[in-house]
This record gives sequence, structure tokens and C-alpha cells, in this order.
Amino acid sequence: MTDLAAALGHAHPELEAVRKAAAEPVYLVGGAVRDLLLGHPRADVDLVVEGDAAALAERLGGAAVEHERFGTVKVEVEGHELDIATARTETYPEPGSLPVVAPAEDLEADLARRDFTINAMAIPLNGEARLIDPYGGEADLKQGLLRILHPASFEDDPTRAIRGARYAARLGFALEPETERLLRAADLSSVSADRRRAELKRLAGEASAHRGYELLVGWELIELREGGLELMLAVDELLEREHWAEFVPREEALISAALGPPGGEELLASMWPPKPGEGVEVAEKRDPVELALARAMGADWIEHYLTIWRNVKLEIDGNDLIAAGVPEGPAVGRGLRAARRGRLEGEISGREQELAAALEAARGVA
Repeated sequence: MTDLAAALGHAHPELEAVRKAAAEPVYLVGGAVRDLLLGHPRADVDLVVEGDAAALAERLGGAAVEHERFGTVKVEVEGHELDIATARTETYPEPGSLPVVAPAEDLEADLARRDFTINAMAIPLNGEARLIDPYGGEADLKQGLLRILHPASFEDDPTRAIRGARYAARLGFALEPETERLLRAADLSSVSADRRRAELKRLAGEASAHRGYELLVGWELIELREGGLELMLAVDELLEREHWAEFVPREEALISAALGPPGGEELLASMWPPKPGEGVEVAEKRDPVELALARAMGADWIEHYLTIWRNVKLEIDGNDLIAAGVPEGPAVGRGLRAARRGRLEGEISGREQELAAALEAARGVA
């Protein structure tokens, strides 16, 4: 890149405030540097300070949230959230364990703990903007390669293999041969189920999630439910519709489509299309993810539920039934459900008919 300072100022003008506030060396690091070199827009910014991250955050004057265990702090500057970390090292007591974090003497010791060379670069904010690249990350960017920093990388933290799939799918990069050999030997079972799922969920949040999961299957690191990749594609296409995107969280829907275990979606998809009243009663007892998966499996009636049926409202409520002498309790709910079912299926309309149907059901009149 011919003018790193200009590119940095254009992409992240908020960092000028950091430069002015810093009393110690501070660097833009990791993915923000990678994406700057690639010319990709990036919203989140990671900074490393050879000093006290919390003190820098305080000088910046924004609301800060500190994570003491990892020596990091989040702060908002000019409407942008910055992650500021004290330079640190990480050691792993055993494969797959959480790291033991300690302050590092300098930036290069901090860069040595990172996952891939393309994420182990930095740009100083103090003084002249220049690329600090001790592991050849820029060359790997140009070649489209993912390369780990040391042979024990996947042994220390096997979830780096999932991150490898995320970067490979997003950037269209290949694995450097030795990195691929070591990645295929990664043991994800040495990591807690929660940590595995957290990384897989982050992968599911990518626009290229399907390709990332496909890579993990090809590397023999995960097994999908039967038809998982196809179901992921169908769910992703479904979530392009605004009403579905607002109804169900994309990451949860895609990870469930890929991995399962099957919930109620298969039963919902196999149901004979219900009448509106019955459909509403069934759907309201189900998780939105189950409904999205069932719809992607072909349950067309769920589309009617989401766009029409669930929006049907009664003109009466529980107070009307209580005022008519129905005691508070299950009878009120039974009456309202009956009235709503009748309204949905076109059997009644208007306040008077709703109240009559609700009272009949609430009082148990045959």
C-alpha cells in the first residue's frame, strides 16, 4: 500500500483522537490491519497498548467496559467502539484450555500469540504509519494463504480451526500446506462444548457461513445432520425475506440447520396443513428457529402463520370475560382461545360474536 497513513485516516478517522490521547505506544492490530490492506470496510477496531489499556480508555473520555481477566477494555470514541488491550502473552496449561494471560514486554510478544499470519500485523498510531509484520502476513495476504504462526497453534486452541474456516470462506483463501496438515489433526473435543458452539455460531453469522461449514466437513472436523448443508442454504434464502429476518436470529437458525439435533421442525414440516386456528395454537408453542427450519423444509402453512394468522387480534380481552362473570383463571384463557380460533377460521366476526363464543367456551357450554 503506497500511502498507509492516508488509508488509515480514511478508514478510521476516530483513531486520530487515540493518537492524541496516547501517552504510550499504541497500535492498530489484527483483523483491522488485515482488512485495511485488503481494502475491505471494517467496523470494529482492535488496539494494543504497551501500557495501561484502562488508563488510555479513561483519557479518551468514553464510557468504558473493562474485562480485567484479559486486560482489555471497550470504549466508544466518536460513535465508534474500540477494543483496547494491554500487550499480553498467552500460555495454555493443557490443550484446549483457556489461556493464562500475562502482560507482555512489547508488541511483538503480543503478536506472537495470534492465530494466523494475516492477523499478526500492526500499525503504530504514534509517529509514522508503517506496517509491522514479523511473520510475513502481507505476503500471505497477496498469495491468498492462511498460515499459522507455530506448529502447536491448533493444539493450544483447536477453535482456531473453526476460525480458519471462517477466514477461508470469507476471504476465499487457501490453507498453506503445513497449516492444513496440522488443522486436519485438530481435536475439537478437547474444547468445551460451549466454546465450540460459540465459534460455530460466529461462523454461522458470516455471509459465507455455508461455505465455512462445508470446509469444516471436508476437513473432517465436524459432522452435520443429514441434509445439513442443503437445509442451511434453504434457511439462509428464507431469512432474506424481511419478515423472517425480524422473526428469527440468523446465527441460531443456521447453526441448528447445520448441526441439529432435530427438534420439532421435522414434525411441523410433516403435518397436514392445519386450519388457521389450529396452526396458530401449534406455532405459538414452538421456538422461532423450529418454525424457520420447518418452513425451509416445505411447511408452507407457517408462512401464513407468520404473515397473516398471528396478526389477527380480538376486539375483546380477558377483562370483558371477567366483567361478564367468568372467574379469573384458566377459563378466561380457554374462552379467548376459542374466540380467536373462530375469528381466524371465519366462523365469527365482531365484538358481540367474539364475546358470545368466548363465554360459551369459558363456561364449558356444550
